[in-house]
Amino acid sequence: MKLVYFAWVRERVGKPEETVTPPPEVATVADLIGWLRTRGEEYAYAFETEGVVRTAIDRVHAKPASPIAGAQEIAFFPPMTGG
Repeated sequence: MKLVYFAWVRERVGKPEETVTPPPEVATVADLIGWLRTRGEEYAYAFETEGVVRTAIDRVHAKPASPIAGAQEIAFFPPMTGG
């Protein structure tokens, strides 16, 4: 699946996107974030505070418990504010 990183998440991870194959036990958005944290200090830094980074699966906002099976693209982005 393709992972896309936006704003400061991209800056912390150090790349705008990548293609990954998570292990079979990674079934939800929360699982994916947990797995990403183990991939290096840049990921641990990007996802250090639970619940801050928002997620979209195939361009639809997703919650931590959302399943990722069959997802083509998962995007991670910081909270947005209006103004």
